[in-house]
Amino acid sequence: MELKAGDRVELLDDDLSGIVQKVEDSEVHIKTEDGFVMSFPEDHLVKIKDDINDIDVEEFDFEKVLEEKKPAKKPKSIPKRSKDKAAPPMEVDLHINQLVKSSRGMSNHEMLNLQLDTARHKLEFAIRKRIQKVVFIHGVGEGVLKMELEYLLGRYSNVKFYDADYQKYGLGATEVYIMQNP
Repeated sequence: MELKAGDRVELLDDDLSGIVQKVEDSEVHIKTEDGFVMSFPEDHLVKIKDDINDIDVEEFDFEKVLEEKKPAKKPKSIPKRSKDKAAPPMEVDLHINQLVKSSRGMSNHEMLNLQLDTARHKLEFAIRKRIQKVVFIHGVGEGVLKMELEYLLGRYSNVKFYDADYQKYGLGATEVYIMQNP
């Protein structure tokens, strides 16, 4: 760096600035802002450009400046969802009118057995296909089907069951969670 009289400089290691008065060999004499004349080695001083016209355009890497100004791209993230919401549960409607075209001529015992057989077959299917949740829609009624369904589900060791979501099913559904083997 070539310093000459009239250049504005700052001291590297101290908070001191001034204007170059004269340069002798590697010794620079500056006049501080307080009016004192001081001498420093040239390598202890830094030239300050205080006029916009003094700035060397070649000093700036505009690509780097533009890159810094760009907003950082957010990494694409997959929203984390709990296992409960990841896969919708399998729904099985056990209302008799959903299982047969007409229940005419069937006794209550036959209807109940058909509903329980359907529930057992669907549960076995879910276990084989590794489906974690099954919702059995049984309705409210007298509660006979619900009690028999709970008795059936209680015979499985890898199954937990509880009342299904009230907002969606009301009181007439049982949710079954099938624990998978590792």
